[in-house]
Amino acid sequence: MHPRLYLVTPPTFDLDEFEGQLKQALEGGDIASLLISMPDANEGELQAAAKRLVPLAQANEVAVLIENNTQIMGRSGADGLHVSGTDKDLEDVMQSFPEDRIIGHAGVKTRHDAMVIASMGVDYMFFGLLSLKQEEEPHRKSLDYGSWWSEVFETPCVVLAGTSVSSVDTVAQTGAEFVAVREAVWNHPEGPKAAVEQANAILSTHTLAEVED
Repeated sequence: MHPRLYLVTPPTFDLDEFEGQLKQALEGGDIASLLISMPDANEGELQAAAKRLVPLAQANEVAVLIENNTQIMGRSGADGLHVSGTDKDLEDVMQSFPEDRIIGHAGVKTRHDAMVIASMGVDYMFFGLLSLKQEEEPHRKSLDYGSWWSEVFETPCVVLAGTSVSSVDTVAQTGAEFVAVREAVWNHPEGPKAAVEQANAILSTHTLAEVED
């Protein structure tokens, strides 16, 4: 078993153009998840994007997550919610969160915070700040969190790669179950399909440690 790709949408995009890009990416091979992350979008823009992108991804057996909006998650039929915030934000959401949906969390600032969040029952931890300017290689702190987490905890983790496809290899070396990619796919000079193919070729060379019973 090897790590899998976790795609993240660009923070802003033209929906018609991006729909075409996503179709290309889906032709490139295995993708575990798609996070619709549009931090500056209004409710209508996020709803419109989810309405079109959720069924497209799900038709290709890709789980779709909506960032910080349970209503649009429910209306669009998305597979889950990605919470960027504090443990209090997560606690408020989880009080009435459907058991059949995925819930993940991003934005921890300390290892203690990460352990507290995981104890609340999330399905995955996301290490890496999408709001930061991304470099070719992943941020050192994201890699450190991923390496620590994958060695100690059973809850899966996602680690954010950099803007180059080669950075997928750097993240996979942490032992993380999922490698998050954004610019490395959408800005790839050969297009999203080639980016996904190249990323999957890299991931196939890594083997995840087996969890002991």
